[in-house]
Amino acid sequence: MNKNKITTLFEIKYPIIQAGMVWCSGWRLASAVSNADGLGLIGAGSMRPEILREHIVKCKAATTKPFGVNVPLMYPQIEELMQIIIEERVPIVFTSAGNPKIWTSKLQAEGIKVAHVVSSSKFALKSQEAGVDAIVAEGFEAGGHNGREETTTLTLIPQVRKAVDLPLIAAGGIASGNSMMAVMALGADGVQVGTRFALTDESSASDAFKNRCVKLPEGDTILSLKKLTPVRLIKNEFFHQIEEMEHRGASAEELRELLGRGRARKGIFEGDLVEGELEIGQIASSVESIIPAKQVVMEMMTEFNETAKQMCNIEF
Repeated sequence: MNKNKITTLFEIKYPIIQAGMVWCSGWRLASAVSNADGLGLIGAGSMRPEILREHIVKCKAATTKPFGVNVPLMYPQIEELMQIIIEERVPIVFTSAGNPKIWTSKLQAEGIKVAHVVSSSKFALKSQEAGVDAIVAEGFEAGGHNGREETTTLTLIPQVRKAVDLPLIAAGGIASGNSMMAVMALGADGVQVGTRFALTDESSASDAFKNRCVKLPEGDTILSLKKLTPVRLIKNEFFHQIEEMEHRGASAEELRELLGRGRARKGIFEGDLVEGELEIGQIASSVESIIPAKQVVMEMMTEFNETAKQMCNIEF
């Protein structure tokens, strides 16, 4: 594949970025994706500051290629996380769930490239005004920290492309070379892939969670918790508790109390399939096996290139 805006910006071979998912995206997954010539991200959202430093150090030892860190901007110890990222000279930061204006220029002053995740053209424009280097436009098919608008990826990408001229990464429902081709035809320069990488050998999610996900039927995930931070959840006992509360009009505070602390850890990392918060993207129903991250990258690129050749021969 030739160079484009994303591969040039991040100095990678393939425009495939692995999402920085809580309880899935540790140094093993990030380094495996980077070593496969994509861009691996460590998910800082589920890490205490000292744990993040440990993962960054281990990732540096495991790959000589570029990698980054995903940071939810509403993280309570955000100052400490960013200081560690700067001290460890992480080259790339993806920010999400907050205002990119606060940190973008500070990170760029340290030589760090910044991408920000959005769910609408409105927030894409705000991100461009904040000076980010790239934008991730994420449709509601995605698993975590979704937009309340429920705009699908195929609807969102062309509208964001029309609104901004920055390098654009599509996310949400992408797990194959064909879906990568589709969003790039609509104006994306690359893709961010979450669910497919969450269900790989190197993902730090529990085997119980992975095995539950690869057996999901179509339609067995639903966007929930819109009064808090919208996430897509597998239908389990915990989900049904949330559903019942939302149907009777529970307040945000009541929902927070039900969530308590560590629900996502309990579900994704510890494998409690009954009482845990099981976040995963809609595309999980198409994933049938747990394979190495490198194989995901290679299969996506092979399919992408084969599809590109076929499409060149189509004319009506």
